[in-house]
Amino acid sequence: MKQPLALVIDDEPDICELLSLTLGRMDVRTETAIDVASAKALLSKHHFDICLTDMRLPDGDGLEIVEWIQRHAPSVPVAVITAHGNVETAVQALKLGAFDFISKPLDLGNLRNIVNNALRIDTARNQKSQLLGDSPPMHELRDMIDRVARSQAPIHISGESGTGKELVARLIHDSGPRAEGPFVPVNCGAIPAELMESEFFGHRKGSFTGAINDKAGLLQCAENGTLFLDEIADLPLSMQVKLLRVIQEKTVRPVGASKEETVDVRFLSATHKNLSAMVSAGEFREDLYYRINVIELNVPALRERGDDVLLLAEHILRRLNESASLHEDTRAALLTYPMPGNVRELENMLERAVTLCASGVIHPSDLHMRETTETSAGSVPPGKLGDQVEDVQRQAIVEALEKTRYNKTAAARLLGLSFRQLRYRIKKLGID
Repeated sequence: MKQPLALVIDDEPDICELLSLTLGRMDVRTETAIDVASAKALLSKHHFDICLTDMRLPDGDGLEIVEWIQRHAPSVPVAVITAHGNVETAVQALKLGAFDFISKPLDLGNLRNIVNNALRIDTARNQKSQLLGDSPPMHELRDMIDRVARSQAPIHISGESGTGKELVARLIHDSGPRAEGPFVPVNCGAIPAELMESEFFGHRKGSFTGAINDKAGLLQCAENGTLFLDEIADLPLSMQVKLLRVIQEKTVRPVGASKEETVDVRFLSATHKNLSAMVSAGEFREDLYYRINVIELNVPALRERGDDVLLLAEHILRRLNESASLHEDTRAALLTYPMPGNVRELENMLERAVTLCASGVIHPSDLHMRETTETSAGSVPPGKLGDQVEDVQRQAIVEALEKTRYNKTAAARLLGLSFRQLRYRIKKLGID
């Protein structure tokens, strides 16, 4: 295997020597440059597997190096060495395309993690095919995933409920150098406020009543991988302060511990809420907002994706029931329906239609599309649609089971389902 080659750019001989020695122990060859001009000359002459550049250089700065690499050598991951606490510069470097940053004084353990992550980029898996769609917004989204996956910058994924933000987060993880590490999703709104610090940071035995053993937190569980903070807007302000420090310092202190621990985690976050408006209203910390929103990735609503709705519908039907098909009127109806609940709503509609459709051909009436304007007192509240769909499915299955004296094969035939589909729905709906 070819020995990796690194470029170190720094005008301090001691730093160059320290980095060269550290990389040498990792079996990485090193070239050094003392300024922007000599660095560009070396980058034009050799292919480097990673570049480490100081921010202050005699004839320019590290940001100039980052920009030059993005234009002339985009396959080279570049990490910037910043002064301690200079978060603004680090964020600016990440926005320009830097792979990561490391603060002085250098933490060699952190440095080795950064280098290892960079060297894994070329072997990262790519699973964009899971993100179905041929519309221009989806092509743009897949291109963005390609670009951000190789970086270590925090990514904020915005979009309406049901658009697939967690799927996008998983694809970023699976397409990047941390693909072999854990992907840890957490719903920030589902953790009680009093347990949040322990859940995120872990705790030591005896640190509070009920702490009978040491426990690793979500951050420690995501070591060498990705922590996905879903619905980050639901984090209380007190926890936002603590999370900001973890992201900036890359350290965490478990509840009851006497010292901090280094963590190597990439942060992805998502919410369907308008974080910018929450910052203006004082409901979300501005400093955390800018730290997690280094790069924003918007997942388009289904109504913005044109014919993708039909492609997704066919894919969902193949998964649910190979024999079910869409009537032409149904296809036309799907193309004009605004789909407020996006892909999640489409899945619910088709699950219900497949369960109750006797002919195997799904007509518009089988979809029971909800009203999208407040035209009647009896319209379904948007947040309750999924519950009502499941109630209808449950009632239909129970009635079929009662009619057939709980003969599942006969009940499946009555419902127009395969035995396997009926068994799946009985389990999913919790029918005894």
